[in-house]
Amino acid sequence: MARTNYSKELDPETSAKAMGSELHISPKTSRELSREIKGMKASAAKQYLENVIQFKQAVPMKSHNDSCGHRKGSMAEGRFPVKVAQEFLKVIQNAENNAEYKGLEPENMKIAHISAKKGRVIQGMRPRARGRATPENTETVNLEMILSEV
Repeated sequence: MARTNYSKELDPETSAKAMGSELHISPKTSRELSREIKGMKASAAKQYLENVIQFKQAVPMKSHNDSCGHRKGSMAEGRFPVKVAQEFLKVIQNAENNAEYKGLEPENMKIAHISAKKGRVIQGMRPRARGRATPENTETVNLEMILSEV
């Protein structure tokens, strides 16, 4: 696994970074969720992600929303990506711990930068009848997050 760099650099004295490499989550829903929580305070983002996990609040799907059901409220199409939200919670917690280690206040920090990029594809095969096989690949996501003081 190659070490990837952050796509954006902020002031290291007022920001904290965290990265999740090759997470086994959907790239499409992780892109939608990262667009939704960018700019939120860290505590508000954690509460939002916990609501998504408990099916209380849906994530609006702006793209890749074919055959996606409508949700109540002002949002049109939406889904509840539980697995993606759990991985995002881990990365936010890691960034908050990094901020605390640097001597910053995690409660006063907001998500200044977040990006979800496609990682490598893990090749796999599923055996089928009569000696055939079908490819069954696993997509991965590289997630980077930078918290900065308000």
